[in-house]
Amino acid sequence: MARDQFFVVLHEGRWKIKHNDQHSKPYHSQTAALKDAIDQAHEVHKKGGLSQVLVQREDLQFREERTFGKDPYPPAG
Repeated sequence: MARDQFFVVLHEGRWKIKHNDQHSKPYHSQTAALKDAIDQAHEVHKKGGLSQVLVQREDLQFREERTFGKDPYPPAG
């Protein structure tokens, strides 16, 4: 089963959620976008899906990851 990913990104100078190659409405802060992304990912998990939230820093590097459902880390073997 593929993991549903929600990226909190700085896009065109505004914080947005990128999901399925689509950007959301702009949020007034990174914190607000993160809260909404976590809520959306949690809803996917409640319906039996796998989901993940990744957060981009202002320097465009990703700083945080939250996984809902079976996390493949540590890998089997």
